[in-house]
Amino acid sequence: MKTLIAICMMMTLITASGCWSSTSSQGGIVAADETFSITVPSSSTIKQGEVATVAVTLNRGAAFKQDVQVDIKADGISVTPKYIMVKASEKPEAKVQISVAKDAALGDYIVNVKATPATGKSASTACTVKVVSP
Repeated sequence: MKTLIAICMMMTLITASGCWSSTSSQGGIVAADETFSITVPSSSTIKQGEVATVAVTLNRGAAFKQDVQVDIKADGISVTPKYIMVKASEKPEAKVQISVAKDAALGDYIVNVKATPATGKSASTACTVKVVSP
């Protein structure tokens, strides 16, 4: 009985200390730092007919140990590659090339980036590309 009371007190102490902060969609509780986000430059300016390289960074919480598929989409300009698999064991940064045709219309284009882990919620962000004349 004393052992049971001690275990219950330890579980209460761990929960109250904030070591565990949220519930999982699959039930139970998950570590607070089992999260991730993605970062891209908020904007970029590219001349017609040129190519620029942009970094997509995966910001992992200390307990986040999953592979993440990153999908990149844009209308009116080209992105290469269109998807990237960032393995849990790899560096959390990938390079994406954005190509603007010589005859592309001047103005702003949106590059949408969505990162989806093996399990859990995806994260999305966008980058605005301003196309200017050479």
